[in-house]
Amino acid sequence: MRITVFGAAGNAGSRVVTEALSRGHEVTAVVRDPARFSELHPDAAHRTGDAGNPDHVAELSAGQDLIINATRPAPGHEHEHPAITKALLAGLARADGVRLIVIGGAGSLTVPGTQGVLAIDDPRYVPTAWRHIAEASNAQYDALRTADTDVPWTYLSPSALFEPGTRTGEFRTGKDELLVDADGTSSISMEDFAIALLDEAEHPAHHRARFTVGY
Repeated sequence: MRITVFGAAGNAGSRVVTEALSRGHEVTAVVRDPARFSELHPDAAHRTGDAGNPDHVAELSAGQDLIINATRPAPGHEHEHPAITKALLAGLARADGVRLIVIGGAGSLTVPGTQGVLAIDDPRYVPTAWRHIAEASNAQYDALRTADTDVPWTYLSPSALFEPGTRTGEFRTGKDELLVDADGTSSISMEDFAIALLDEAEHPAHHRARFTVGY
């Protein structure tokens, strides 16, 4: 499979690139600044491009099978999240049948046992310090699910605690409800998240839908 990853030097994006390469896929790793090429996996093709520019998206999706958006706005630029989603869809509209997987947030998931309370409104899972990016991720998801588009997309929400960790290969997947363990903790390592994402890439099961992954 030919895969392009936007945000390939980030914490999540770099792990997705590594997982995809380990499975034998051909990966194009995209960053906005060529100074970050040294941070990219040496076995990936290194390209510059901006996921928020539809022309760049169209160019970098030509001949590809899948685009993965792993970008994350810098603090103070959270408003860019939904705009980038719209740009990705606009660029991919020029590419026949190229799929899109978006790495999203957990804030729009419902908390189990609360009759529909969103994670963003439960400080156990989204502390005040995280609320700005959680709001942006919710807007990102809304921009995707309400778009009038033929682009085949999937939105993958991590658990509330989403950090670098260990690749165990043991996790659960769900749909729209936050996954929590017996202690009420909601977490997933970026390494195991990458496994779930590549499983979806190889065996699509969520067409124009969201799913989530956690322990």
